Amino acid sequence: MKNPTITPLPDPSGFSPDPLTDVLRSGARELIQQAVEAELSALLAAHAGERTEDGRARIVRHGHLPEREVMTGIGPVPVKVPRIRDRGDGAEKIRFTSSILPPYLRKAKSIEELLPWLYLKGISTGDFQEALAALLGPNAAGLSSTTISRLKAVWWEEYERWQCRDLGARRIVYIWADGVYFRPRMAEEKQCVLVLIGADEWGRKEVLGLTDGYRESTQSWRELLLDLKRRGLTHVPDLAVGDGALGFWTALREVFGTTREQRCWVHKTGNVLNAMPKSVQPKAKGHLHDIWQAETRAEAEAAFDFFVETYGVKYDKAVAKLVKDRDVLLAFYDFPAEHWKHIRTSNPIESTFATVRHRTGKTRGCLSRKTGLAMAFRLMMSAQSKWRKLDGANRLPEIIQGIAFEGNRPI
Repeated sequence: MKNPTITPLPDPSGFSPDPLTDVLRSGARELIQQAVEAELSALLAAHAGERTEDGRARIVRHGHLPEREVMTGIGPVPVKVPRIRDRGDGAEKIRFTSSILPPYLRKAKSIEELLPWLYLKGISTGDFQEALAALLGPNAAGLSSTTISRLKAVWWEEYERWQCRDLGARRIVYIWADGVYFRPRMAEEKQCVLVLIGADEWGRKEVLGLTDGYRESTQSWRELLLDLKRRGLTHVPDLAVGDGALGFWTALREVFGTTREQRCWVHKTGNVLNAMPKSVQPKAKGHLHDIWQAETRAEAEAAFDFFVETYGVKYDKAVAKLVKDRDVLLAFYDFPAEHWKHIRTSNPIESTFATVRHRTGKTRGCLSRKTGLAMAFRLMMSAQSKWRKLDGANRLPEIIQGIAFEGNRPI
């Protein structure tokens, strides 16, 4: 028998059938069902000894709730949550609520994290349905422009609650600060989002503060730092990392006067090279790297002197930008060597906000000040959940005790 020569036409829905995705979706359904059943079994076991007055088990299974679909990264997955019946006569009934499938869950958290990224990449609210259908399939229901608008309102409420949280239990060792600029609307002045990230005594990084301010003024930074202090951040951080913006450093000295300062080497390298001819920049950049990548402070000091001697005569303005911050550029050498790669730059903030800095004109035209701040908050919360602890976290208690370091050795 000859093989058929007719080529099947593509699915008119625009979403090609994928057997592998079907298998993954089926497997996901089974795994979710098993996990929910395990939760129910734990609840039944915890109350297995409880009986009614006539001797029957108080808690028994009672079918399932109606099946619903949860939108995931591999498309909609149908799920069913079991129910229980409490036969007891007590006023407080025992109920089963799955932590995996809460009562009103309709979208996996990964989908909610996808939305602000799409928004900042240039997808307008009206185009979300089409964009998500391409990613998740034609059945990506419940993600219309109205839903997106509701989600943005929810994100703003979450941001306002987050702004009021208590910080009294925190002992912050390092902080990173930066001001991120973007334009809410074409006709408005650029919006500046002030961001502070902290690392605690366990090496865990978290967003401490995020608000918008007037440029990077001293007053805006002062308000943010004082607000953190008012909410319980009373322990003075040991080291602050940031670029050369004078507003932050002035405010820091007023609010946390004993915190040491470390200038960001990425920003400083860019500032120095911008004052030099392009033909010289590649070689000069290598010599700058020799400074902050040196194995010891002595080697860094020698590389610093070499740069000044090599370029000081012809490019005195560029060298002056470097020399004026010598002490605060090399401050990281007084901390454990395991931490150097973390505290030489403000990279945790820069990398997270790369998408904000490079949004398309389409997004700029529709992003309000309030929405921009809510999106920045969602981006930071999404990124924070994936941050790794600092290397050499066991050294942090020594810093808190005031022990000085030379390389990786206490002195």
